[in-house]
Amino acid sequence: MWIADYYSIPQFKIRNPKSIAPMNEFSPDKIIIPLTFLPLDEGGVHLLIDAIINGNAIKLLVDTGASKTVFDKKRIKKLFRKKRFKRHHSLSIGLGTSRMKSHIIMLENFFIGGLTINNFESVLLNLDNVNKSYQMLGLPAIDGVLGGDVLQKHKAEIDYGKKQMVLTL
Repeated sequence: MWIADYYSIPQFKIRNPKSIAPMNEFSPDKIIIPLTFLPLDEGGVHLLIDAIINGNAIKLLVDTGASKTVFDKKRIKKLFRKKRFKRHHSLSIGLGTSRMKSHIIMLENFFIGGLTINNFESVLLNLDNVNKSYQMLGLPAIDGVLGGDVLQKHKAEIDYGKKQMVLTL
């Protein structure tokens, strides 16, 4: 693990030792998250970011149309000793189905670039249909979807030209 002194490398500000996020020189309360473009058929793209939950690296799809941040139950379950989760009784809308079983999960530590979210309650869903579609396109599987709850709270700004997302702390 490499940790730099803030003053020795002015273009970086380390907020979390596991993540180095470029510093926005005009506003120290903003962090820049690099975006990976996943090319889809007919010229479209999906946006992917790296994140960390409870010390494990994960891949999240950025979805401005999703109301909540959700995680794939099968993929996330492998990262926890506890294998049973509390059933969530609210209806999950979207992802190609009208009814979907879901469970509640509490993430002790959730890191997105230099943003740290402690005790983040989220939902586990079956994202097999998304990951199967990605596999058919030769794209990497995702561990979850970063949704509007986090994007709105942290005033997300997506810059397609620079392939980055800015979040306000």
